[in-house]
Amino acid sequence: MDKAIIVIHGGAGTIIKANMTDEKEEKFLNSLKAILVRGREMLSNGSSALDVVQEAVRMFEEDTLYNAGRGSVFTSDAINEMDASIMDGRNIKAGGVASVSTIRNPIIAARKVMECTPHVLLIGKGAELFAQKNGVEIVDPSFFYTENRYQQLLRAKEEQSLLLDHDGANKVEERKQENSNDSKATSTDPIDPDKKFGTVGAVALDIHGNLASATSTGGMTNKMTGRVGDSPIIGAGCYANNKTVAVSTTGTGEMFMRTLAAYDVSAMMEYTGCTVEEAAKKVVFEKLLSIQGEGGLIAVDKNGNFSMTFNSEGMYRGYCKVNQEPNAFIYE
Repeated sequence: MDKAIIVIHGGAGTIIKANMTDEKEEKFLNSLKAILVRGREMLSNGSSALDVVQEAVRMFEEDTLYNAGRGSVFTSDAINEMDASIMDGRNIKAGGVASVSTIRNPIIAARKVMECTPHVLLIGKGAELFAQKNGVEIVDPSFFYTENRYQQLLRAKEEQSLLLDHDGANKVEERKQENSNDSKATSTDPIDPDKKFGTVGAVALDIHGNLASATSTGGMTNKMTGRVGDSPIIGAGCYANNKTVAVSTTGTGEMFMRTLAAYDVSAMMEYTGCTVEEAAKKVVFEKLLSIQGEGGLIAVDKNGNFSMTFNSEGMYRGYCKVNQEPNAFIYE
């Protein structure tokens, strides 16, 4: 019971501190703590790590603060395409969905793939049809429309850029200096849109000693339709194995895919005997940075030791142990 823990992240990036008002900071911290409290309650009641990480990510998907589910960004074709994955450390079974636009909670569909099919990943219309047949809530694509995300897309198109998340005013501070009268230069988001990785995720160790991981994202503003990042890719954006560790990542997805970042943490722990913190730091500060990979990861090992490691300026993150108060952070 004492080792049971939930660790979460809501994205990493370069924080524009001038935009982080007390009100904005409190909103993010309260959101993170609410998710952690829910996880703590479930762990205390004997829920499985798998149930806990699914619920945590579902809560992220329902909160428009984050780039997942209802808060997802738009592709270059002005649609929302979401990805998610989940993994059970007990049996290293996993499931994921990618490029879905009508599934209210992609993380629930990902678990259905894991439990109801012999496959690991379903995409697009096939994933949506499967989800509908298996009782996952389907919504009209307009459900995911938010005005600030749409305006972000318009700004990205205007600047012919590909933005990683949140308000799309490109290089906000530079633009303010270049043209103080340009209203489009104003961003209300504390994360620099060029340096924000909007994946959300959770890892947990339950009172039975089982590990699980879950990850979900709306991707990148103005991304090519059909682009899939690391979030639904087992071993890149999500991994869990009771023998070692559960990991969820957030960052420049292609780099996390190229390095198999999530699995690499587990592999180093298994093959070299290093700690979760040592493995996480090697992946984040050495292997990813060597190919200009930016972002971070959360991880918890089979003994309840955990890491929240990132090479960007900040990461929305937190942890909560059973019978303890939640701890949430934004800055380094």
